[in-house]
Amino acid sequence: MVLVNKVPMVELASGIAKDADVVVVGLACASGKDVLVGLPDDLGRTLGRTFGADVASVAAGLGASSKPGTTVALPAPGGRRVLVAGLGDIDVTAEQVRRAAGGALRVAAALPGTQPLTVAVSFDTVGPQVIQGVTEGAILGAYTYRPNAANAGVGVVQIVTSARRTEARPAMDAGVATATAVCQARDWVNEAPNTLYPESFAAAIKEYGRAHRLTVDIMDEKALAAEGFGGLLAVGGGSVRGPRLVKVTYAPRGATKHLALVGKGITFDSGGLDLKQRAGMYIMKFDMSGAAAVVAAIAAIADLGIKVRVSAYGCLAENLPSGTAYRPSDVLTMYNKLTVENSNTDAEGRLVLADGLALASEEKPDLIVDVATLTSACTIALGERVAGLMSRDDATVDRILDAAETAGELFWQLPIPEETRAKLDSKVADLKSSSNPEGGALTAAGFLSEFVPRDLAWAHVDIAGPAFNEYEPYDYVPAGATGVAVRTLVALARSLAG
Repeated sequence: MVLVNKVPMVELASGIAKDADVVVVGLACASGKDVLVGLPDDLGRTLGRTFGADVASVAAGLGASSKPGTTVALPAPGGRRVLVAGLGDIDVTAEQVRRAAGGALRVAAALPGTQPLTVAVSFDTVGPQVIQGVTEGAILGAYTYRPNAANAGVGVVQIVTSARRTEARPAMDAGVATATAVCQARDWVNEAPNTLYPESFAAAIKEYGRAHRLTVDIMDEKALAAEGFGGLLAVGGGSVRGPRLVKVTYAPRGATKHLALVGKGITFDSGGLDLKQRAGMYIMKFDMSGAAAVVAAIAAIADLGIKVRVSAYGCLAENLPSGTAYRPSDVLTMYNKLTVENSNTDAEGRLVLADGLALASEEKPDLIVDVATLTSACTIALGERVAGLMSRDDATVDRILDAAETAGELFWQLPIPEETRAKLDSKVADLKSSSNPEGGALTAAGFLSEFVPRDLAWAHVDIAGPAFNEYEPYDYVPAGATGVAVRTLVALARSLAG
């Protein structure tokens, strides 16, 4: 499966075209006063005559505000709709315009109609980062997994800017490639687990990789058994749908750095024999969000021609209870020959990641990053919108936090305390897979660190909170899959390329 929904076509415009069905303008705070941003004089005069009052006053009367996250529709003449989106402070950042464009396009995409809409986004945007932010926000805000029959959504987005095309076009292209990859990750995560399982997910990745001129290698159960991938085989052993390990490679000429990305790909997590409660099991199709993120990110990196070698590993399995399921107290031999006493079959993600990390380490990349919906403990610590970041060295943490800030994603560093390793001591194996529940996210990171040699830079990103939005949509984030981490990984690759 490659993109359930068509991403809107995005084009640059020096002004608002006559064929625009919807015009999005901003409302920003300047010296304590809300001012309209991006409203052309001619449209302002037309609206003023229609309303019998200035546009800013009418917008304010309808509830418009410079507060980020607000979008108000104005009554518009001639069928053209005008949306006023809150921008925040007048000195906008990329994330401000990303949020404003996303919220407005979400409103536009829900408008009734049988023909796809053309939406002009006019925020007086200049500067590459801001133009990229508007582009990403518009595409992400327009996203719907299953379009409603009552509306046709958004077909074209026009980014109105006074910047020179030589400056604006690369920024827009970067936004399109990155946001399209996020949408692909969302599509995979949103798909039902009876149709997206290890084998079908691997096949979808192969098709996706071919479309982006990437090399894709897939290991099935027989190959995994022959090579000794004990974590993947154990976790996937309870399902009739066997596990897969997928490697996607991008190797451009001239690349001097190598980035390895390892993603948890549990296509459905019942908890195994340590069965989850019903309420906790319902959204567990999202437990492959990490694999979706790393594969989508490598495609965007390739599309943008970023000069860094990237290897992405999807560790795919379905965790189900059965007569062949692995058990608590089983001793597993992992790919790097470490033995692990399994403590809990619902702590399966770290086992498949351990195999992937050990394999990725063999190539001695400059940086390894694993991405996973790993622990509810991380969600308890950081909430539903912030990803946890753990590493063995501050330089790696700083690089990834910088990438997340550039991308507009919320990451927060958590520690891996010195005493963590002692909690994983086992009397029957080299280590246990988990320990007491206190500090569970930290213990999980400590476990994973055992599968990456100390001389390699490595970081673990726990996206259990922000990967799936169970509540109302906001800004450019829909209900359901969010595609979190894709944008940060693309920004990280760019920073490595220099």
